[in-house]
Amino acid sequence: MHVTHPSRRRTTLTGSIALLALLASACTGTGGSSQGADAKAPDDPSKVEGTITVLTHRTDLVQDGTMKKYAAEFNKTYPGVKVEFDALTDYEGEVKIRMNTENYGDVLMIPAVIEKKDYPTFFASLGTKAERDAKYRFTDYSTVDGKVYGQSPLGVVPGLLYNKRVWSEAGVTDWPTTPAEFLDDLKAIKSKTDAVPYYTNFKDMWPLTQWTNVNGSVGCDTNATTKLAEGDPWADGADLRVADTLLYDIVRGGLAEKDPTTTNWEASKPKLAKGEIATMWLGSWAVVQMRDAAKQAGTDPADIGFMPFPAQKDGAFCAVTSPDYQQAVNVNSDHKEAARAWIDWFTDTSGYAEANLALSPLKDAPLPDILQPYQEAGVKLLDLDDGKGAEVKSIDNESEVGIYKPDYRQDLVDLARGARKGSLDDFLGDLGKRWAEARNSLGS
Repeated sequence: MHVTHPSRRRTTLTGSIALLALLASACTGTGGSSQGADAKAPDDPSKVEGTITVLTHRTDLVQDGTMKKYAAEFNKTYPGVKVEFDALTDYEGEVKIRMNTENYGDVLMIPAVIEKKDYPTFFASLGTKAERDAKYRFTDYSTVDGKVYGQSPLGVVPGLLYNKRVWSEAGVTDWPTTPAEFLDDLKAIKSKTDAVPYYTNFKDMWPLTQWTNVNGSVGCDTNATTKLAEGDPWADGADLRVADTLLYDIVRGGLAEKDPTTTNWEASKPKLAKGEIATMWLGSWAVVQMRDAAKQAGTDPADIGFMPFPAQKDGAFCAVTSPDYQQAVNVNSDHKEAARAWIDWFTDTSGYAEANLALSPLKDAPLPDILQPYQEAGVKLLDLDDGKGAEVKSIDNESEVGIYKPDYRQDLVDLARGARKGSLDDFLGDLGKRWAEARNSLGS
């Protein structure tokens, strides 16, 4: 296993901060007059004109012609706008470089490297939070000083992907309601089937970051992000402590794959579909991929189930919603109206969320089919208050814990499997100590 040395992580972080300072000063120096500009919604679609470039990480949809079809539909409403797509494999890396200039497309997804406070420097406002809140989810995530700078075209909900047939063969038909019940179910799967009860996807690293999405589900609290900014995420009973303890117990109990260093994300899809793997913690976005894998493997796509984290509050499960990439308008664009038209159309009319069986950002939209079991079971969907989301990321960066990175959970898995010395309490206690020191250092 390769874990980045802490000093190297610090160098990378410092480089990112230096880059942001450079980006902000460069943009202010060359295009500062654009800062705070609005991208207003068009009054008359027939009068909107211009060629816009849309940057996207969906290389697959550009290559198979899907995005071109979306553009053709868009042109039925906006005939004067030509839409060109620039699909980037290394989206974050490439866009970060382009943003040293004013030429980073007309529409782009907001890169993670850009701090929230800098959004007005790089992106045009889509309107006030008050007006957009009435219609859309996730406005908190891109709001600065009361104005919204991005809009996600779809949302996701975390959960456990599981093979219903395998769970049934193990004698388990009801969703577990506590971590202890979940562990008992995995033990039943281990003893009664040939499946790997739980698969960590350790080697590909990023799936481990999905465990942070438990935050909010255990306490059923829309202020879960605020609590991260103001307290210890690993205090007794805190959501992340519950999540990380469960992951530790799964591995410690021999309920995961024998050698986590040999896992493979792409190979895990057909294995779950065929029942060689029983369970994985991911998100609603993964259901489509697993069902497609089942079709290709010649197994029943209906075997792929989706259940909430095993915890209840007042007798009910809770699951947090979160946005995908947020689309934004380049503050330097010469065609802001056309760019805004694309974002509005793609969010409201394109059917992109439905095509991906994802949660719509429109508050009045029905739930996708994959979330019908959640609805039938009375699972509460929580839209978290992200008012302190930027503060949490600053604390996370300063502490070098990395709740949105895989490193510390790789260390946690290593601890659980005996490849690293120490106790779970000391491990989580150290995370909490570093978090508190960073919060104090930043004056949070």
